[in-house]
Amino acid sequence: MGCSSSVPDKNTGRGVGINPENGGVNDPKNLRVKLVLLGDSGVGKSCIVLRFVRGQFDPTSKVTVGASFLSQTIALQDSTTVKFEIWDTAGQERYAALAPLYYRGAAVAVVVYDITSPESFSKAQYWVKELQKHGSPDIVMALVGNKADLQEKREVPVQDGIDYAERNGMFFIETSAKTADNINQLFEEIAKRLPRPSPS
Repeated sequence: MGCSSSVPDKNTGRGVGINPENGGVNDPKNLRVKLVLLGDSGVGKSCIVLRFVRGQFDPTSKVTVGASFLSQTIALQDSTTVKFEIWDTAGQERYAALAPLYYRGAAVAVVVYDITSPESFSKAQYWVKELQKHGSPDIVMALVGNKADLQEKREVPVQDGIDYAERNGMFFIETSAKTADNINQLFEEIAKRLPRPSPS
């Protein structure tokens, strides 16, 4: 289930000023970054975004249709600000063909699975392969095991996530959108790993 879709932030317009080649503009202290979330339906992609952007969790939310868009800015300790322009894609099979429209030109891909669902972990691996074939060559990829609050129902061992991420040059983290565990850390870690453009 999605965590609610949203309309694009009026201030962001339609990606004005974004360099489509790298998903960001050429200012090393103020980055604008296109981020896409991929993963099976029901793994909690929308819940992760909503928790990060609005600090909310809505267990009754609707499934995302197509994709929804939100943005959020974070400041790092080195005084860099990173504005994430987040595309949350629908996980249902019928929308899979649309996903390349969203991850093309993305600087970051967050691939999410549900720790209680081995099927969703397999689907996450499918998305990683797609990104390796069709995504930007220097894309920053994160593998996220969501629903870490459901330890008693866990079916995907932590080590499986760690091993897969290491083999594919990704970083790995487990989160819980419900309890907010590791949500901000996920985006901070992504921000630290972004390539910094040299000042023009």
